[in-house]
Amino acid sequence: MAVIATAKDTIMVVTYQTGLTPEGSPKLSQRSFPNVKSAALDQDLYDVANAFYGLQDYPLISVRRDNRIDLAE
Repeated sequence: MAVIATAKDTIMVVTYQTGLTPEGSPKLSQRSFPNVKSAALDQDLYDVANAFYGLQDYPLISVRRDNRIDLAE
């Protein structure tokens, strides 16, 4: 039997820098934003993250999209 993949949801995960370690390396943190529509465009997610973190004191390092998919027979 073939497996059927059904899009469940999408989570936007951002990595940002909160400071420096005593050695001078960047101290990074991550934040997840659930309940993103699966149909949202990649460019839109990236633009939203940039706009949001443009208002913060911490610089944005990366934006990741995690798609969750249900698999069934």
